[in-house]
Amino acid sequence: MIRAITLLAAALLLTGCAHTARTPSTSAGVGSASYRTAADTGLAHYQLALGQVAVGAALQSHAAPFYPVSMLAACPALSEVPARVIVAADGRVSEVRMAQPPANQAFVDAVRQAVQRWRYTPLTISRWAADADGNSHEVDSETRPFTLAYVFEFRCRAGHATVATEVAKPR
Repeated sequence: MIRAITLLAAALLLTGCAHTARTPSTSAGVGSASYRTAADTGLAHYQLALGQVAVGAALQSHAAPFYPVSMLAACPALSEVPARVIVAADGRVSEVRMAQPPANQAFVDAVRQAVQRWRYTPLTISRWAADADGNSHEVDSETRPFTLAYVFEFRCRAGHATVATEVAKPR
């Protein structure tokens, strides 16, 4: 019985990781959108001093962009949209910048519309010190803005749309 409950719990956890996005069906096929972190983006990193610790900057609320219905008839095999997501100190997305001139404005609009609703835990940098007894305690902390780089992929193919997600690390 315990083994069955464990297997059921594992199946539910794995199901929670998968997400299928459905778009209207047409004779041209169905599109899907996904995103991944961009490699070697050249973004600056916060330099932490001795005794400083950074926590947060984790994606809390997010949904992948919807494949633009207007593009289903043309059905391009793959369109990539590199973007930088600028997150304010409160964890809300303040701006979405395209890393290069957009190849197709419909895909850019889909990215901006989805990402503007994303929410992150604020990036908090705390400073810790030890007292005379050697016990550590937090001296102060502050939240800071951060930027993350993603590449959004839009694929069009016959069948159902699927969305794969990967969480970025703060830069």
